Amino acid sequence: MFTNYSYTVDTRFMRYAQIDTQSDPLSSTFPTTEKQKDLSRLLVKELLEMGITDAELDEHGYVYATIPANTDKQVPVICFCSHVDTSSDSSGTGVKPIVHRQYDGGDIVLPDDENVVISAKEHPYLASKKGDDIITASGTTLLGADDKAGVAEIMDAAHFLVTHPEVKHGAIRILFTPDEEVGRGVEKADMKKLGASFGYTMDGGELGSLEDENFSADGAKITVHGISAHPGAAKDKLVSAIKIAGEIVDALPKDSLSPETTEDREGFIHPVRIQGTVEKTEIDFIIRDFETAQLEAHETYLRRVMDKVLAKHPGARATLKVTEQYRNMKEVLVHHPEVTAYAAEAMRRADVQPLRMSIRGGTDGSRLSFMGLPCPNIFTGEMALHSKQEYVSIQDMKKAVQTIVYLAQLWEEKA
Repeated sequence: MFTNYSYTVDTRFMRYAQIDTQSDPLSSTFPTTEKQKDLSRLLVKELLEMGITDAELDEHGYVYATIPANTDKQVPVICFCSHVDTSSDSSGTGVKPIVHRQYDGGDIVLPDDENVVISAKEHPYLASKKGDDIITASGTTLLGADDKAGVAEIMDAAHFLVTHPEVKHGAIRILFTPDEEVGRGVEKADMKKLGASFGYTMDGGELGSLEDENFSADGAKITVHGISAHPGAAKDKLVSAIKIAGEIVDALPKDSLSPETTEDREGFIHPVRIQGTVEKTEIDFIIRDFETAQLEAHETYLRRVMDKVLAKHPGARATLKVTEQYRNMKEVLVHHPEVTAYAAEAMRRADVQPLRMSIRGGTDGSRLSFMGLPCPNIFTGEMALHSKQEYVSIQDMKKAVQTIVYLAQLWEEKA
């Protein structure tokens, strides 16, 4: 089916990667940065040029579009979703994507900062891509394959389906979201407008990865209130909220319950930001576990640590506030096994071996699943996320395009 198809996924990705779309975790607006809409407006323009007439960008930064059904069967409406924003962990300004043709299997030294090396030893998946065409950034920014690879793959699959009407499918909805990287990706998504029954996020990593389980997640904030005094007359008066916050962080386990010491299905308590003054200091945490019930246990542990430290500082006080972020999509997808099964079959049709995996993190799909759209996550090829070492294989992206098309075809066949 794809023998004579001229893929557009690589050129689309190179174009999208150069648009700065970083979201801002400290912003209270929605979207958190207006520049995310720069890419969204381009996507609407390209969708309209394909002949997808209802493509639109709403005031919140969401792109909605429909590839109409071309079959008489009653097929469930399915949605493909990716996010346009990139992480704030590394600069996304002035991205210069570079294609390394027929990668030789060795280290890749990035030209704009030769201290940034993508080591084949440290990145064994990259080493396995010998002979592929690899896209990287230039060394001073992230690449943005998370998740512009997914965006480009959905766009190329849409282009294929529009230009190949012989491939029968039901109605397909496209959703591009802002602010996924700050955990707000579907906060203002209009599910009634979307009108889909099942969905797939294109936001996974290595070729064949198929994820129908993710961390359950809460955010936590400890606010420490100290006592301020002039440092020249502070003896027996000053109680530093900054130092107490430091003690709380230092009291967390060194060999467990942290991202740097856990793997597989182990959860963690992770301080991600400290800010404040002697009088008031805030510590932000993310709390993660595959078992939702374990979140409460982690939060109870954190409270005990806080109380134990506070007991050593008379006059100080602190509060712990927990906010629900997202939950394990498995709790929903277990009731809709066909959604994941069809994804696995679509991969096999694309000559890709499905790799059932769990996400030590979250995607829009985890939130969407609990909003009524069961939504596992499919590979895009994006690797070494949120860093200057980020890379993606063009061949992996092409396989993702095929998987999307075969999925659309499968839902029609099974209807």
